[in-house]
Amino acid sequence: MHAAAGPGRWHPSGHRPILCPMDAPIPLFDTGLARRRLARARTVGYADFLLARAVEDLEDRLGAVLRRFADALDLATPTPAAALSLAAGGRSGSVLRLSPVPEAPDGLARAVGDPEALPFAPGSFDLAVSLLALQHVNDLPGTLVQLRRALRPDGLFVGCLLGGRSLTELRQAFAAAESEVEDGISPRVAPFAEVRDLGGLMQRAGFALPVTDTETLTVRYADPFALMRDLRAMGLTNVLTERRRTPLRRATLVRAAEIYADRFADPDGRLRASFEILWVSGWAPHESQQKPLKPGSARARLADALNTREIDPDSIPAERSPR
Repeated sequence: MHAAAGPGRWHPSGHRPILCPMDAPIPLFDTGLARRRLARARTVGYADFLLARAVEDLEDRLGAVLRRFADALDLATPTPAAALSLAAGGRSGSVLRLSPVPEAPDGLARAVGDPEALPFAPGSFDLAVSLLALQHVNDLPGTLVQLRRALRPDGLFVGCLLGGRSLTELRQAFAAAESEVEDGISPRVAPFAEVRDLGGLMQRAGFALPVTDTETLTVRYADPFALMRDLRAMGLTNVLTERRRTPLRRATLVRAAEIYADRFADPDGRLRASFEILWVSGWAPHESQQKPLKPGSARARLADALNTREIDPDSIPAERSPR
């Protein structure tokens, strides 16, 4: 992670915010555009295969927690799938959904809001979940701090977001095509968080016992255009503030498709697309939680536990250097 110097905020990918002459940071993502594209995707038919997998994984992860939660928050998951799963599974007494876009009534308590400006009092929930949403916030550290404050002591946060290995094939194909056709590269795929960053971000936000892990899903397509249609149907098209504003040239698109097919085709001709899912969990601190022992506080010898003899390193003869 990089340390911020000055008034700018940092995205977990390490990208520096762009400063205007008055030193006001320009956000990395156009969040208004992101919400409009998500709303459009849901209107025409949301491609939910990644989210459905994430909801199944969430159910498994919560199944390992032997307690019931009184009040749960679903933070900005693209559809109500996670909130409906929590309500149906009886894991929580009540579920509140903070939706990124307006939604039709379905029996859930909900509000429309910004995950970077949570409208909740401290200690409002004892469970918070967020699936495939936080990769587009401009201030992930600040969002995590707000989440931790919204949890009661010993409250749990479980979430997932797209990671840095996502769409690596598409990125490589477009970079190579633009270099050939246009003699330059424009930002088309957002910088994603890395798993090594998330644990540190959770600790900085004040979470106890943070855990991170990653899973890469490979989806196969007949051609790159089918992948691009799915990305549009998930609202995951380019929402970078500094995105290129001119239309994509047809020659560049065709060349990118050719490179994709040349480099990332399986023997049967179908093309691979990688989606890295980063999972993170952590607890709001509480005195009942386990704490690491202080160095030197052990009361038993490791040799006794292993039923072996401890060797004094000073008794081992030193090796003689060959002449």
